[in-house]
Amino acid sequence: MSVPGVAWVCADPASMRVLEIAEKLADRATTLLITGESGTGKDQLARWIHERGPRREAPFLKIDCASLPPELIESELFGHERGAFTGAVARKQGRLEMAEGGTIVLDEVAALSPGAQGKLLRVLEERTFERLGGTATLRMDARLMALTNADLPRIVADGRFRDDLFFRLNVLALPVPPLRERRGDIRPLAEHFLARLGALHGHAGATLSAEALDLLESYSWPGNLRELKNAIEHALVFTKEAQLTPANFPEILRAARNGSAPAASLRSLEEIEKEAIHATLEATHYKIGHAADVLGISRKTLLDKRKKYGLM
Repeated sequence: MSVPGVAWVCADPASMRVLEIAEKLADRATTLLITGESGTGKDQLARWIHERGPRREAPFLKIDCASLPPELIESELFGHERGAFTGAVARKQGRLEMAEGGTIVLDEVAALSPGAQGKLLRVLEERTFERLGGTATLRMDARLMALTNADLPRIVADGRFRDDLFFRLNVLALPVPPLRERRGDIRPLAEHFLARLGALHGHAGATLSAEALDLLESYSWPGNLRELKNAIEHALVFTKEAQLTPANFPEILRAARNGSAPAASLRSLEEIEKEAIHATLEATHYKIGHAADVLGISRKTLLDKRKKYGLM
């Protein structure tokens, strides 16, 4: 099921139950906590809920709490006044202010610093906040969704996350099961990713052979949807045919299915990595940003590895 611009592809009963609950929560203004392993599609589900609700015409803003240092997270969330800290040369609106009437998503909320946790608790309790370095009290008029792949109750028990904030976030909870627990989604998801990525790689209309589908459906997908998407893109990069076969997919899928790889075919990780990087660079015509996305690494990491392996 999907709404314009937002796809939530599912067929498995477990996923359909998630979607049924999500639809009931879409028109609520209450804080929502979406949990699940990395790569299960939590951010996509958050967007789907936003687009189904009454705030769909208002902003949808997201902060990745794990990728920003604490001082920048607070600035991004609350905004700051000129001179609030070194480098603050002008007033800046925060996401809470910019998302007026819409939705703000805190991705990996467990990564928030203790200071940011305390300030967020006040926002949830009073619906008010101040910009960093400011004195004017502003009101928040946005729905907040928090996402995490962490075991928040355990982190609370360890003293690394405020219990009062956890209870405020956990008013409505929506767990997203891993892909291995909703195997009925593997085929439609694979076909969805294939349709999206096929044209990008010059394989519009590409299909999956019955053997390829069987391979995908037999794998455990520890990286969930993200790993499945990367596997489809890998296969498209490494084929010239209109139909994908098991030979086009990452070796780890075939090895997992066979239980082990023949000893004679074993190679070092460096050999496998060099081969994968070289083939991806060739397939993407040495477009570093695109190749880095396909490989699932940063641009800087790819440049470093290209130099290391002499792939200049």
